[in-house]
Amino acid sequence: MTQNKPLIVITGASSGIGKATAQLFSENWFPTLLLARRIEKLEALDLKNSISKKVDVTDSFALNNAISEAEEKYWKTECIINNAWLMLLWDISEQNPDEWRKMFDVNIIWVLNGMQAVLPQMKKRQSWTIINVSSVAGRKTFPNHAAYCGTKFWVHAITENAREDAANNNIRMVTIAPGAVETELLSHTTSNEIIDGYNAWKDDMWGVLSPENIANAIYYAYNQPQWVNIREIVIAATKQQP
Repeated sequence: MTQNKPLIVITGASSGIGKATAQLFSENWFPTLLLARRIEKLEALDLKNSISKKVDVTDSFALNNAISEAEEKYWKTECIINNAWLMLLWDISEQNPDEWRKMFDVNIIWVLNGMQAVLPQMKKRQSWTIINVSSVAGRKTFPNHAAYCGTKFWVHAITENAREDAANNNIRMVTIAPGAVETELLSHTTSNEIIDGYNAWKDDMWGVLSPENIANAIYYAYNQPQWVNIREIVIAATKQQP
């Protein structure tokens, strides 16, 4: 079944949105290259026609090698889904600058590396798709989110600007902007007070989105005809106000 299906590259595929997206594409017979820090979780997914690689988010050389290896087995990359991200919430007047750097590396540098890894061949072939997972926090601000929002506003800006640059090459670029989703993201924050406040906010909404909700949105955008580019999908629980 996969011999006529192109390769889908998914970063941050070990849990949450990335994991759900990997499973959805695999269920639909797409070969996948799964990239994350936790190789054991990737391998535990045990997806058919899939290659799992532990790749550091700032290591463009390792990323390019992983993509080349997968393409030798499964043909060319038709879509990369840049989903790896880190959320470290704190008031920037007190936040450790190391947390800013970590978010910059994961939320920005990784997206740049992922886009650059596939864009040259996409331009040559005059086709294909890049999907960057951002956040509602890339469209508006929230308390204690200043540095995080900054990285996500950047994802929106770079995706739209790069889309304009590549549009004449028939390349689609999509920004997915989820609201609150039930993932491991909040566990990265070290302030128990902020975590408790965030969880209370989620409870007030009677629950939040599942990773599968976002995976379905990604799959929908990808499955449009090549001449149709859904530039942005903003998706949140109905009761989420901001």
